[in-house]
Amino acid sequence: MIALLDYGSGNLRSAHRALVKAGAEVRIAQRPQEIGDARGMVLPGVGAFDDCVNALRKQELLEAAREFIKTGKPFLGICVGYQALFERSEEFNSCAAGLGIFGGSVVRFAEKPGLKIPQIGWNQIRLARNDCPIYRDIADGSYVYFVHSFFPKPTDAGIIATQTDYGETFASSVWRDNVFATQFHPEKSQTVGLQLLKNFVALAG
Repeated sequence: MIALLDYGSGNLRSAHRALVKAGAEVRIAQRPQEIGDARGMVLPGVGAFDDCVNALRKQELLEAAREFIKTGKPFLGICVGYQALFERSEEFNSCAAGLGIFGGSVVRFAEKPGLKIPQIGWNQIRLARNDCPIYRDIADGSYVYFVHSFFPKPTDAGIIATQTDYGETFASSVWRDNVFATQFHPEKSQTVGLQLLKNFVALAG
């Protein structure tokens, strides 16, 4: 069973449908006690960094996510749910502290002539390493779907699983131990996204 965290502004419906299609039994959790015996956890994302983190804290899900990660069970953050795993964000003069699972800050794309911000649409991912289990059977250079103006800059480059070019090269996903996170939306990335979610569900058993 996968616990899907509901903090009021995540892309819940699409993520739920995609996880079910990937073969998961899904439980929507709004409180820590609803996580129960989940074998995996997903933190979806749409909206601003502070809104996400503050809502998670209010619902006592911020610490619950930290505790779940400590169990070693698979955890997947998506979009803002990816950004929330870092220490801080520059978005809208953010004041909220992130989960701090990874070192680094969330920054905005630099303004450049001809570059549209936010990035909305399909772009390629380049595999930065070949051993990340959620990319099994996913080809280097595959296209996935993005909607974002900000992205994390990890202090540890060794956690970067994929990179993407959009005016600059950024970490489009990361992985360390049982924690996986993507700036793109697997639930909107058709065949590639479904394969990624199937791989994650398989890890959760």
